[in-house]
Amino acid sequence: MFYLKKLLSALVLPPFGLVLFALFGVWLTRRHPRLGRSLTAIALLALAALSLPPVADALMQSLESRPPISAQDLARTQAIVILGGGNYFTAPEYGEDTVSRWTLERVRYGAQMQKRSGLPILVSGGAPFGGRPEGETMKEAIERDFHGRVQWVEAASRDTAENAAYSAAMLKAAGVKRIALVSHAWHLPRALELYERQGLEVLAAPTAYSTAAPSLFARALPSAFALNQSSMALHEWLGILVQHVMK
Repeated sequence: MFYLKKLLSALVLPPFGLVLFALFGVWLTRRHPRLGRSLTAIALLALAALSLPPVADALMQSLESRPPISAQDLARTQAIVILGGGNYFTAPEYGEDTVSRWTLERVRYGAQMQKRSGLPILVSGGAPFGGRPEGETMKEAIERDFHGRVQWVEAASRDTAENAAYSAAMLKAAGVKRIALVSHAWHLPRALELYERQGLEVLAAPTAYSTAAPSLFARALPSAFALNQSSMALHEWLGILVQHVMK
C-alpha cells in the first residue's frame, strides 16, 4: 500500500500529472480537435502558473496556519518529537547516508528547542527506500553537529501515519503524553492530526516557513523551485483530503 500511494501521487500530482494531462489532450486532438487543444492548453497553463513564486507561496502559506511555538507552550511539554524528511543517500563528502536538506532544517530547530528547554528528543523516520534509517542519521546529526542529545530513536516508520503510531508507543511507555512536534510548517496540519489520534496532546513546533525574496524581480520569475513548492503543497492537500475520507 505504501508504494502504491507513492506511485499514484507521482502520477496524479504536478509536474508529471500535468504532463500526462497535456499528452492526453494531444491524443484527443485527433478525434476532438477543439477539446483536445483546450485540455492541452489548460495543462500547460497550469504548469506555468504553478512555476510562479506567488502561486507557490500562496499554496504553501495556505498550510502554514500555525505560529512558531511560544516559550510558554514549550515549557508545558514533556518531550520534543522531530519528524524525518528524507535522507541524502550515499553523500560523497560524508562517505555515507546523512540527513537531507529537509531533515536538516527540522533537526536544527529541534536541537535549538532542546537548548532552550532541556527537554528530551525523539527522532522518527525509517528507511522506506533503503539505506540507513532516517532516525539514525537524525540522531547522528543532532549529537555530532548540534551537540544535542537524543533519548529515543524510532527507525521503522515509512510515512507520517507510521511515525505517529510507532512514536506514540515509545512515548507512552516512557510516561510521556504531551509533546512538541517539529516539522515543516506546511507539513504540520496533517501530522498533528495523526499524532492526536494516538492519544497524545500535541503542540505544534513548525519550522522552515515559506518566505518571499525581498526583490520583486526574484518573486516574479518562474522557477523549478517554485514548481517543486507548489507540488509539495498540493501533495499535502491531497494527503489531508485522503486522511479525512479514511477516518
